[in-house]
Amino acid sequence: MFRFLIKRVLLGVSTLFAISVTVFALFFMGPADPAASMCGTKQCTPVQHERITTFLELDRPPHEQYASYMRGIFVGRTIGGDSPDAIECPAPCLGINFRTYEQVSTVIGRTMPITFSIVLGGAVLYVLIGTGLGMLSAIKRGSIFDRIASGTALTFASTQIFFIGSVLLLVFVYQTDLLPLPKYVPFTESPLGWLGGMIVPWIALGLINSAQYARLSRAQMIETLSEDFVRTARAKGLAIAPIYFRHALRAAVTPIVTIAGLDIGGQLGGVAITETTFSLNGMGRTAVRAIDEANLPVVMGIVLFSAMFLVLSTIIVDILYSVIDPRVKLGTSGGH
Repeated sequence: MFRFLIKRVLLGVSTLFAISVTVFALFFMGPADPAASMCGTKQCTPVQHERITTFLELDRPPHEQYASYMRGIFVGRTIGGDSPDAIECPAPCLGINFRTYEQVSTVIGRTMPITFSIVLGGAVLYVLIGTGLGMLSAIKRGSIFDRIASGTALTFASTQIFFIGSVLLLVFVYQTDLLPLPKYVPFTESPLGWLGGMIVPWIALGLINSAQYARLSRAQMIETLSEDFVRTARAKGLAIAPIYFRHALRAAVTPIVTIAGLDIGGQLGGVAITETTFSLNGMGRTAVRAIDEANLPVVMGIVLFSAMFLVLSTIIVDILYSVIDPRVKLGTSGGH
């Protein structure tokens, strides 16, 4: 286990390093001037432009800027150098917002709870709904329920979040007032307010993403029910419920755990469309805005933060593999 964790951590660190270099390279190959973007095009004088360029060290070579950025993550740095209005950025320093001079760590700290609320709440909903429907479809294979569930799953899988979200907002929020308008309320401030503000995005994500879990769990359950150990359990007269839920489900749930872990990790950095549809200013929407403004520190911070959680999610998934299926041995050539 320890050797496995060391290998995965080293692999994750190298992945984050490669991502940071790629984002930096793409930024400097782009045509946008961050100093001009922050200064504005209407009232930006050459003196102001030069001051911003010097303050943000944009006049230094790209490799020096990258080295300064990475050093700030571990030991912090002073942004602005010898300028009288220099900003002390303690570790982990992810830079400052080019437009507001706000530290990127503060931006992430403000937007992260919104994105986490959307992603984690939606994941609970679509994993439970999808897995439950898939199991029932497998148990009632070929029945009317199976055909209706499969067709419904295929229908929702063919739609997009902005379409489902718009329909839910129109029908259940604006016309019938059955559901509250999506908004973010901190859980510590009001648990019910947090739940009410997130319910519509969760339903939208649940309807769309549960389809793949329904199809996957149905296929896995059908395959598992045909295994020898299931037939043996039936031949010995074991009750149906333990066969389905204690033996077959445990064997069928392994790939579902894999996809769920990767989905959650990936969606933490890819929910921009969901946040835009429901007017929620999470990390995804903030990242898109930062890209439009050529705001490298904000883009870098959110990308690295999201990539870190994706790396962590893959490690957690591998560990869960060994818990769910004892045949999987971590750190061996025969394991996952």
